[in-house]
Amino acid sequence: MPRRHVIVTGGSGGIGAATAKAFAENGDRVTIMARNTKALDEVAKEIGARAVRVDVSDPASVEAAFMDAGPADVLVNCAGVARSEKLVSTNVRVWEEILRVNLTGAYLCALKVLPYMGRKGRGRIINVASICGLRGYKYMVAYCASKHGLVGFTRSLADEVAEQGITVNAVCPGWVDTSMTEESIALASERTGMDAGVIKEAMLSHNPDGKLIEPQTVAAKIFELATDEAADINGQSFPIPEDL
Repeated sequence: MPRRHVIVTGGSGGIGAATAKAFAENGDRVTIMARNTKALDEVAKEIGARAVRVDVSDPASVEAAFMDAGPADVLVNCAGVARSEKLVSTNVRVWEEILRVNLTGAYLCALKVLPYMGRKGRGRIINVASICGLRGYKYMVAYCASKHGLVGFTRSLADEVAEQGITVNAVCPGWVDTSMTEESIALASERTGMDAGVIKEAMLSHNPDGKLIEPQTVAAKIFELATDEAADINGQSFPIPEDL
């Protein structure tokens, strides 16, 4: 497979960092993007990637970052935020932040890579959604809404660009062993008064083996969807693990 340019947003940790590493180890040229400059630089140095700071919720920041990074053959929209709290406790600012990062961010980044992919007649966009994009969970209304939106975005865009040789798919992992998951548990505990251990146990009960999913497991599926062998897979949303 020819060397590709792969852009991974949310690349400073968790699924994004694991995904960037998988592509870098394949010999691809990788650019990772995130808001956390220090963590971003550390990951970039570790895996041999280029680091570009971006706030995916800000159109001007996305414009500057993608101008700096240049055309991409593969885009992985992994940047995301999560909040766990009752809807009645969710103010408009939090609601809008979750939608801007998780949904509008994917839209803004896709806009920047599609022209080149269309001219080339080939491209891969993989959106990191969540099992929360396929079903609902209490105390996760804003997050579930954003991820359901991302799944819908994936399906519609896939149909729109299929004739250009571009595929758009989503991965929908269960609860993954990342700092975002731990932060979500802590916030849910703070906002609901429930014990953090109880909340974590309830979350893990939805994973088939009752354990957090390794980021590398999700990264492997993302990498698979970017291969030539996956050229006929389009508009799909894959639960991870499959029996989730």
